[in-house]
Amino acid sequence: WLKPGWPEPLPPCSRSREPRTRARSSPHRTMPSGPSLTTQQDWAPVVFQKSGPKGKASKSASEVNAARRTGAAVDTDKKFNAGGNKSAHSVVPNSKKLDENTETFKHDTVSHDFKMALQQARLAKKMSQAALATAINEKQSVINEYEGGKAIPNGAIINKLNRALGVRLPKAK
Repeated sequence: WLKPGWPEPLPPCSRSREPRTRARSSPHRTMPSGPSLTTQQDWAPVVFQKSGPKGKASKSASEVNAARRTGAAVDTDKKFNAGGNKSAHSVVPNSKKLDENTETFKHDTVSHDFKMALQQARLAKKMSQAALATAINEKQSVINEYEGGKAIPNGAIINKLNRALGVRLPKAK
């Protein structure tokens, strides 16, 4: 299990207080105590350069101006929103219509009659919100939203509530 050139292992520790020492075979065979500085590092900087445009796009502004002075045909294209910080989608065709619209849109929530009927039916069955929620496989927060009038009506949940409570709840909206 020893590699060639490694010193022999120390014998097991005895009860004496004498420091253990090891005979070294040669100073060149020991493990280095710090970083080895025998190898040379290449500290030359590495510089990446972006290659210029190729083909038609490689013409510089001075070349284009020289061609214009000589009267040669120069084809230049102005790109839409070039150099701007806006996306092409920021130009909304009906933005005036959107600005003029001041209506506030809100989802319809359950009616006051529905939430009171749900609460009374649950209390008549002597169920807690948590018990009703587990009976219909929903979270307690769903029942809390329905009884608080904050829930957006969902037909599947209302049908589950009707079956679990054994009543016909009024229309949600």
